[in-house]
Amino acid sequence: MQSESSVRIPVLDPATGAEVASIADANRADVDKAVAAAREAFERGAWAKMVPAEREALIWRLADLIDKHADELAELESIDNGKTKKMAGIVDVPGARNHFRYMAGWATKIEGSTIDISVGAPAGGRVNAFTRREPIGVVAQIIPWNFPLVMAAWKLGPALAAGCTCVLKPAEQTPLTALRLGELIMEAGFPAGVVNILTGYGETVGAALVTHPGVDKIAFTGSTLVGKMINKAATDSLKRVSLELGGKSPVVVLPDADLDTVIRGAAGAIFFNAGQVCAAGSRLYVHRKLFDRVVEGVGAAAQSIRLGPGLDPGTQMGPLVSREQQERVMGYIQSGRSEGASIVAGGEAPSHPGYYVQPTVIADVKGSMRVVQEEIFGPVVVAQRFDDLDEVARLANDTPYGLSASIWSNDLTAVHRLVPKIKAGTVWVNTHGPVDANMPFGGFKQSGLGREHGRVGIEMYTELKSVCMFV
Repeated sequence: MQSESSVRIPVLDPATGAEVASIADANRADVDKAVAAAREAFERGAWAKMVPAEREALIWRLADLIDKHADELAELESIDNGKTKKMAGIVDVPGARNHFRYMAGWATKIEGSTIDISVGAPAGGRVNAFTRREPIGVVAQIIPWNFPLVMAAWKLGPALAAGCTCVLKPAEQTPLTALRLGELIMEAGFPAGVVNILTGYGETVGAALVTHPGVDKIAFTGSTLVGKMINKAATDSLKRVSLELGGKSPVVVLPDADLDTVIRGAAGAIFFNAGQVCAAGSRLYVHRKLFDRVVEGVGAAAQSIRLGPGLDPGTQMGPLVSREQQERVMGYIQSGRSEGASIVAGGEAPSHPGYYVQPTVIADVKGSMRVVQEEIFGPVVVAQRFDDLDEVARLANDTPYGLSASIWSNDLTAVHRLVPKIKAGTVWVNTHGPVDANMPFGGFKQSGLGREHGRVGIEMYTELKSVCMFV
């Protein structure tokens, strides 16, 4: 459907700052139309009459179309977000395709259970009791700008497999792959109204979706601050809410760890996607025995990274997504300097066009500093020493966040002692960052509510109904 709004939002190429497209700034009438279309499709349309195997086939067909248009989608993602086309082609596009394929299989495997209960039946009768999992209804899904295509797949895949209908709002900075995905959804043959895509600002379109009476569930990925606002706004109607929020993830290096492996791993944990990753390894805790060598190595890795436009095959790290994000990250670096931290590597924004920030390593930090406590969401890591497991567990947990962590060691006894002490939804060992469609992902504390992926990710889009039948 055509937008009711005549207002346009410019879409900028982060590598140059130039406008490459414009999108509709949706208004309240657009939100009402999208929700009404989703409600009609859920309750009365062809989607409501489909058996699970038909949903599975449609989702799989969408994954095939992503594969067919992989190069185009990788290029769009690079232009829109700033990440390298090479990385988008290796990580983002296959990740979205694989997620849809995995979730497609769940459409035919959602099940309830039979229950033996103690309630007595009338004389000569019996009781049958069982549970059903039913789709929750119309889902509003609000996704961030760091992995636009992957995040759309993470949200749409399980909702569609469960039988829900969706209103998807991409970030206003990065709408292009979501809009192209919408075209592929139509090409795949999904009935009208099953997936509706609205572009616009979070404070208008997002807020209208969160409070809309026709929306049954909100699924949000983004900052903890906005997640709290959404959770509060949804309480009046008791909408179901799932939130995947911020992180300040520790990378813990024990004294027996292999230096070369740790240096490569720690650098990758923070500089992948220019640090614009909720699970980025942004706090580096290294045993005193290895500290100087690890920090020196990660600093050298930072200095070797080639910055440039994402479409340049020689680029290793692209720009940040926007001028606003560049200024935010540089503000944190300046805050660290002013509080007495030392810049080991990087710390500057190149003067040429584009929203670039040098990969940055900061040492001589204290736990109370903003660069240690707050999510920077850029290529900035802070490093601290520790002496024993109890100390590093305390340091690792000393933030409001609890999304993820990694431990680097071959001492399995130490690893098994440390894993339960770290308050995080995912703990990786001798790696940082792998996420799989079959492995639950989400956070402790202020890093979110609920889990995505796997069986639990599907169940987030269902309601559990108990049935008790006297026969």
